[in-house]
Amino acid sequence: MGQLCGRCMQLLRDFVAFVQRMSSDLVHGIKECLTLISKCSCLKQNGSKTRQLYKPILQPHERVTAQEFLQHIETGFEMSALGKDPLEALRTLAFSENPGLQQSAALYYLHMSQHMNTSLPVEHLEPFYALLRSADLEVQQMSSLSLVNFLLEGHIDKEIVVQMGLLEPILDLLESEDPTVQCNSCACIMTLAVSEFNQEAIGAARGVTPLLSLAKSYDPRVQQNAVGAILNLTQSEKIQQVLCKEGALPVLTLLLESPDSEVQYYSCAALSNVAANVQHHKALLRPGDRFLLRTLMSLLSSSVDKVSSQACVCLRNLAISADIQAEMVAENVLPKLCSLLASDSEDVRRASVALLWILSQHPHNQDTLACAELLQSLGMLLTEHNTDPVIVGHAACIIKNLSLSKNRQRIMESQCIACLLQTMLSTDTQEDSLHYVTSCLAELAKQEGATLHMVQWMDEPLTKRLVRLAGQLEHPEPSFQAASIIQHMTGHEKMMVLWKHHIEEIQAYLKSFLTHREIRFQQLGISTFCKLREDPEFSLAFRKSQMGKHLEQVRQQTEETQELLKAAICHEDS
Repeated sequence: MGQLCGRCMQLLRDFVAFVQRMSSDLVHGIKECLTLISKCSCLKQNGSKTRQLYKPILQPHERVTAQEFLQHIETGFEMSALGKDPLEALRTLAFSENPGLQQSAALYYLHMSQHMNTSLPVEHLEPFYALLRSADLEVQQMSSLSLVNFLLEGHIDKEIVVQMGLLEPILDLLESEDPTVQCNSCACIMTLAVSEFNQEAIGAARGVTPLLSLAKSYDPRVQQNAVGAILNLTQSEKIQQVLCKEGALPVLTLLLESPDSEVQYYSCAALSNVAANVQHHKALLRPGDRFLLRTLMSLLSSSVDKVSSQACVCLRNLAISADIQAEMVAENVLPKLCSLLASDSEDVRRASVALLWILSQHPHNQDTLACAELLQSLGMLLTEHNTDPVIVGHAACIIKNLSLSKNRQRIMESQCIACLLQTMLSTDTQEDSLHYVTSCLAELAKQEGATLHMVQWMDEPLTKRLVRLAGQLEHPEPSFQAASIIQHMTGHEKMMVLWKHHIEEIQAYLKSFLTHREIRFQQLGISTFCKLREDPEFSLAFRKSQMGKHLEQVRQQTEETQELLKAAICHEDS
């Protein structure tokens, strides 16, 4: 090969220089690209990628601490062994920039959260701040899970967690792209949000917005915990306001149609809490859009008891106005509620009978409700659950409300009266439900036709129960109502025979009524006395017991009262 000429040599030198420039730019470009990638937030959420680009140097004191901590772990995980030195070791590992050391601390806490049976000392919460802030995904997963475990087991005071400053890193983890971290952080918020103090703190830290975002997650675990956290936050009226402003109501309403029964229950319960506040009804029931009502009524047929029960509760909270009640009745809600009354679930039975009680209060609904199907269901309910005060009280109120309508005859033809009388035998005097039962029977007894039905079912145990109730003046309402029932049934031949077995007890409560400070008791005592006096045996007993003296005292008091009233009226006229 010959020697190159000067021109070719110059061309070759230019080419080499060009290649050198290109190589330098390429290397610079590669370095710049890697630098930008290493600083991206996505790598902070993925520890494995971070370690490929940057591996922190293990400091000498960290190496010694890791070795000592390893020895401690090998001797056992007992919490009692965690003195000052091991705690310092945990702090060193947790605040290290080395992901491996942080993982060791996170793993230790995870193990303890699964096995310890005592409370976690407050000072051991401090390392959690560094672990939750870690750029390593595995550390985030383990530390958030261990915190959930401690909270669920009650080994950490929920308010202390917030006071220690852990709320902020937990809320930051809600924005992680990892479903496990999202799930755990939502579970932390859900558990923390049972405290009123924490609810306020979560709202102030703007924790509602990321929860609403995760409530729409495609991951069922994340969605469940996010909606569960929102449910607990709805216990605060202030947070309800925030949720409404943030657009939570449409989200929760749509979640009622979720295929996940847990999500359905949480969202329905959250809406129930919001609906308990009347000021939110306008937002919940937008004019011309009854999607929420229709969806809730469809959930009454849910195969999951707690879902159908919560749907009843939500509808009850919404059924304030007559229009909403009428709409529910028009949507044929009655057959569904009758079916729920026969449920095996106590919560379902109680929720459905409470909703029916609300609906029965409005006169326009009473004609529809006073049907044979409902009256039969109420009778069965009283028969099978006559020791449940919630069931008994609401059922009695429903029957009383329906008896005020023109459909009273249907009640007389049903088994309701007999069931109410039998329920009276098994209901404790201390319970408020007895007041509702006796009040209902007293209202029915005002009608002669209903009284005849009562007399038909009366026997010695029921007679004894009524007389005893009338004499228990320490419970004034059941006492008055029982005495009223006696007064209405007095005069029927069968009842006069039964009353004669309890002459002394009847005289005793009549004396108490005549001297009672309330006029209604005095009037009831006098009218009952007048009816019973027509019977020779009662008349003789009254003369022997000097009942006339008590009546004379009432007459004198009445005359004195009348004279005083006349004087007061004359003075007013002058």
